[in-house]
Amino acid sequence: MSHKKSNNNSENGMPRHVAIIMDGNGRWAKRRFLPRIAGHRAGVETVRQAVRVCAEKGIEALTLFAFSSENWRRPAKEVSLLMELFLAALQRETRRLKDNNVRLKIIGDRSAFTPRLQEEIAAAEAGCRDCTGLLLIVAANYGGRWDITQAARCIGEQIEAGKLRAVDITSDLIEEYTSLHGIPEPDLFIRTGGEERISNFLLWHLAYTEFYFTEILWPDFDTAAFEAALASFARRQRRFGRTGEQVEQSKGA
Repeated sequence: MSHKKSNNNSENGMPRHVAIIMDGNGRWAKRRFLPRIAGHRAGVETVRQAVRVCAEKGIEALTLFAFSSENWRRPAKEVSLLMELFLAALQRETRRLKDNNVRLKIIGDRSAFTPRLQEEIAAAEAGCRDCTGLLLIVAANYGGRWDITQAARCIGEQIEAGKLRAVDITSDLIEEYTSLHGIPEPDLFIRTGGEERISNFLLWHLAYTEFYFTEILWPDFDTAAFEAALASFARRQRRFGRTGEQVEQSKGA
């Protein structure tokens, strides 16, 4: 996969890469007088639906923001239950992903996770390594600023070692050290739950991404809701700095 900006998968109006902040699990549970973790468990089924839609539509990559680097600030009990849910999902879903030819990639700082969870992450990725269909990317203990910082640190180490000069630093070089290197930049960013911000998610990669915000809480974001987001994307004209007339002329060329 190339990391270069794509032009709608390509002319059929379908994104190559969709990125989602799955917001609203806790509120979904609260409205039903359930513990917050019940909302997160319900959200796992929505993940399955989203993966299914992407596979059926021929979307190349789906990135899900599962746990941000800021989520450690939540109550300790909720964080512990989320880690348990993450571990259980890895153990349970890996076979399903492999059977459906879905490749799994986990991005984020794994060092904060328990050794057991780190082992399960590595095993899950290895189990789906040879799959050639949809690429499912799960951002766990991930932050956009962390991603850019670790890329800068890696480049700094190369300069200290005498392998690079400051003049060698380009946008493409920085991208090579980010978590999504070699993957098309997201064409469509979706956030459920009514909030309209990106919350430190994929800061480097969302420069030309189309944004779609919805009031629907993540556990209720069903196939019809996902298709509505895709339909909204298909109606948009993506210019990448060009004029609308230039875009239309390039289509006719």
